Amino acid sequence: MTEFVMSEGLAEPADLRPAPSGERRRPVWVVPDEVPAVLPRSARFTEARWVAKYRRASLAADLGAGVIGAAVALVARFGASINLGYFVLGALLPIAWIACVALQRGYETRYFGTGPEEFRSIIRAAVALTALVAITSYATKSEVARGFVILAVPTTCLAAMVGRWFLHRQISWRRFAGRCMRRVLVVGRNDQVMTLTRHLEERPADGYVVVASCLPRGDVFEDAEFERLGRTEMDILAGVDQFDVEVVAVAADPELAGHSLRKLSWALEQRGVELIVSPGIVEVAGPRISIRPVAGLSLLHLERPSVSGGPHMLKSIFDRVVGCLLLLGVSPILLVTALLVKLTSRGPVLFRQTRVGRGGEQFQMLKFRTMVADAEARKAELHALNQGNGILFKMRDDPRITKVGKYLRRFSIDELPQLVNVLRGDMSLVGPRPPLPAEVAQYAIDDARRMLVKPGLTGLWQVSGRSDLTWEESMRLDLRYADNWSIALDLLILWKTARAVLGSDGAY
Repeated sequence: MTEFVMSEGLAEPADLRPAPSGERRRPVWVVPDEVPAVLPRSARFTEARWVAKYRRASLAADLGAGVIGAAVALVARFGASINLGYFVLGALLPIAWIACVALQRGYETRYFGTGPEEFRSIIRAAVALTALVAITSYATKSEVARGFVILAVPTTCLAAMVGRWFLHRQISWRRFAGRCMRRVLVVGRNDQVMTLTRHLEERPADGYVVVASCLPRGDVFEDAEFERLGRTEMDILAGVDQFDVEVVAVAADPELAGHSLRKLSWALEQRGVELIVSPGIVEVAGPRISIRPVAGLSLLHLERPSVSGGPHMLKSIFDRVVGCLLLLGVSPILLVTALLVKLTSRGPVLFRQTRVGRGGEQFQMLKFRTMVADAEARKAELHALNQGNGILFKMRDDPRITKVGKYLRRFSIDELPQLVNVLRGDMSLVGPRPPLPAEVAQYAIDDARRMLVKPGLTGLWQVSGRSDLTWEESMRLDLRYADNWSIALDLLILWKTARAVLGSDGAY
């Protein structure tokens, strides 16, 4: 039989006496102080309401995207001379688009507000729609103008992604305000439950709020007369009913696995409650994880990170092509900045500093000089005023920074010469922060993994707080990038970098 204890602060104290043989205790749950133990029955319909609204808004956005794509393609390809056949094809395009998105699971509840999964369904729908048009054209031996397809599908896809982005932003704002959340019951050992709960609380935009936890007695009160007992399906279902739970999260619990977990999933399915299982693997992105059937079992496979070969060659080509275009685009800014630095303070225009790149190779990193010429010599006298993360030296009001340098740092203009390092192959557009040799000397064995990839002009550290991060947080982000990088992740970081730079958060 399963025994639980109640956390402090609940109205009814737990009976700590051992249960008599054959007598089953009433399940007791650990409930966060800020979440009421019992909600009105109307609360269970809250998810259905916002899900229905989100689905209707998604359908309307995709329908509008299809209309926009068809209209743009018809007008751009045929102008005023649109024949009846293409007019009918343009009218069918929005319906076909919605059907393709539905087939790619773009309207499933579990993907609403998740961001990447929604965008992936849109991209897959665009590929499916292109294939559908091509196959239909071949099967019916009808000639469809390639210009129409080339314009209609990408325009529809782009408009749909913009629509989903606006919907995602709106639901994120509501979730930060505590609305449109899914109530979660976490089941597992105390340390695993705490870890999963912390991760869910750190990302309110994902839409999960933990309302109760199911723990063994020994994980709550360490008492020698009680043994650690497992949980049963009936106890979990009682908690689902008591707290109007919409999601049950199993936090890597070895006592709830195999057949018992399968039976629990069946019971939750009858109640319309979602079951999610945390495998206990941290800092690993979804693309590296896959489920494969082996010997009748569904096994979780963890792919090795890509650190060489074709993907890195593609990344190198991408860096040099985009870096060259960016360098040409910002060349007027580089010339004006160079003149301002030269005319407003004594010393060289560029600041060169030795940094450590991929595989421990050292290189000279370029930046516009933002400090006085003898800044390094004056660093020792300011060491006591360090406001950095313990290893890096940073000051919000560093007296060595010039007037022009303050503005260059605020908008990260001083880092633009690093585009030359990108063209040389020393750096990448996106990657870990380029470390100093003194920092590398203090690395632990695991920290050296961040040098499996080239350092970047920007990275996860740039879009997650910059100088406001602690050393441990910066290292964790760099290791996460090194283990999970992809071209798609690079594009996302580049997009977020522009927002971080314009906001100038953590730049000093």
